[in-house]
Amino acid sequence: MSQRDEAGTLFEFLHMEMVHMFMSAEEEEETANNDVRDFVHVKLEKIGFSCGQSLAERLTQDTPRMTDQLEVIKFICKDFWMNLFQKQVDNLRTNHKGVYVLQDNKFQTFAPIANGTQYIEQMSPFLAMPCGLIRGALAALGHTATVHADVVNMPACTFQIRIQRMETEAIQ
Repeated sequence: MSQRDEAGTLFEFLHMEMVHMFMSAEEEEETANNDVRDFVHVKLEKIGFSCGQSLAERLTQDTPRMTDQLEVIKFICKDFWMNLFQKQVDNLRTNHKGVYVLQDNKFQTFAPIANGTQYIEQMSPFLAMPCGLIRGALAALGHTATVHADVVNMPACTFQIRIQRMETEAIQ
């Protein structure tokens, strides 16, 4: 097993344990199920945001500043994804108005779990951190965005990125 594979495996174990820890801690406090999911989602998304910001800054420290939105998204799909998940995004689509859809047909987080649809409802907490990672990386590169993930058939996952337009872009 290469160092890259080991790092990916360690990331996956850490991610699974973080989700489990937050879910267990909140369920012990006897909060409502939706409150537990919201708390876990917010915590994991914040952790992902911070990590994504740091990773993007580290990966781009020796490169010229990316100014084009599409250039930033391509960086996320190639270099950023490769460092996180040891592969590039399988498909990128855009409407050229600030909405991008990233498709990963073998999303590493879901690969060890199962193929099919039987566990889709339980996957929401496992998507919060990757959404935060993407949002944090975009923030580090100068773009404010919302990121939403959908799973239709595991292990495939789709991330929808909506980049907010800056004031100067909205005026023009």
